[in-house]
Amino acid sequence: MRLWHEKLIPYLSNQRLSGQHRECCALRGLGWGRKHKTVDYAFKYDRFRLYLYHMKVMFEMKRRNYNVDDKWLDYNYRGKYCEPDNFEIDKGFARRLLNPIYGIHKQSIYPEHNDEYLKECLDLLEKKGEHIEWKNIK
Repeated sequence: MRLWHEKLIPYLSNQRLSGQHRECCALRGLGWGRKHKTVDYAFKYDRFRLYLYHMKVMFEMKRRNYNVDDKWLDYNYRGKYCEPDNFEIDKGFARRLLNPIYGIHKQSIYPEHNDEYLKECLDLLEKKGEHIEWKNIK
């Protein structure tokens, strides 16, 4: 269970990208608040940040011609086993994080997604046989 550094989303293999989508779906649903040391930081914030992160994942999936269930595009949707959220989007916060095209951020959705975490993720991917050049990451 891991949310890869958000800058890595466009560089993940198809298999890892699909896995990240499943992870986001699980966390948005029944997995919300379940303790796991690699994603506990996400629970410090409201679910809207996870939604924004998931949007980046789904944007990349659509870019790669994956079919994504449009239900997940609704920020209140939590899967078929959970009642939907009923919260209002903080539009100012969303505007600061994303420009009009989903998936392109102006600042990190999660402050924990810093350079140190990026390096940790790159090292872990390298151990798993996926090499991504630091200099290629935008």
